[in-house]
Amino acid sequence: MKDLLFPVNCSTIKQANDLVKLFHYCFAHTQNTILVGDAEEPMYKPSNDDCQYNQVIFTRDYFSSALHEIAHWCLAGTQRRTQIDYGYWYLPDGRDPSQQAQFETVEVKPQAVEYAFSLASNITFRVSIDNLKGGQTSSEKFERAVEQQLARFVQSGFNARTQRFLEALHYFYATASLTTQQIPEHKKIDYGAQG
Repeated sequence: MKDLLFPVNCSTIKQANDLVKLFHYCFAHTQNTILVGDAEEPMYKPSNDDCQYNQVIFTRDYFSSALHEIAHWCLAGTQRRTQIDYGYWYLPDGRDPSQQAQFETVEVKPQAVEYAFSLASNITFRVSIDNLKGGQTSSEKFERAVEQQLARFVQSGFNARTQRFLEALHYFYATASLTTQQIPEHKKIDYGAQG
C-alpha cells in the first residue's frame, strides 16, 4: 500500500471521493471495475458499449452508500458480476414484514462486510433496513446476525477482494487490522437512513 499516489488521511471527515480513489487503485486494472458516485439510486452495471469498466454505483456522495455497494461487489461471484445489479432480487421501499424478513436474510453478509469497512474507515456503522416507508420492521435478530457474521468473517478470513479493500482502508485511515474484540457487544443500533 505504500505506493498509494495520494496521502494517508486520518481526518475525522470522511469523503466518498477518497473511496473512489482507493477503489480505483485496488480494482480498476485488476478487476476492470470502478466506483462511481452521484447517482440517485445505487446499482451495479457490468461493462458495455457505453463504458469499458464494470461500475459499482453509489448514492450521491454518501460514504456509507459507497461502502455498502462495495460490500455487495466484493461478495458477488464471477457470474453475478456479469449481470445488472448482480441479478439479485429486490423490492423497493415499502416492503411488508414477510418481504422485509427475506430482504434481511440476503443482506446479512453484505452488511457484515460493510461493518468491517466501516470499522476500517473509523466511522459508525448503522444496520440498514432500507424500508423507511414500510415501517420499522427490522429486528434485533437481524442486527445480531450481522454482528455474528462479521465475527465469523474476522475469525475465518475475508475473500480476496474484500481483504484487498480492507487493507487499503486500514492503510489510508491508519486503523488497526480487525479483531473480534472490535465488534461491540450488542446494543441498540440506529436503524435510520444511511448517508
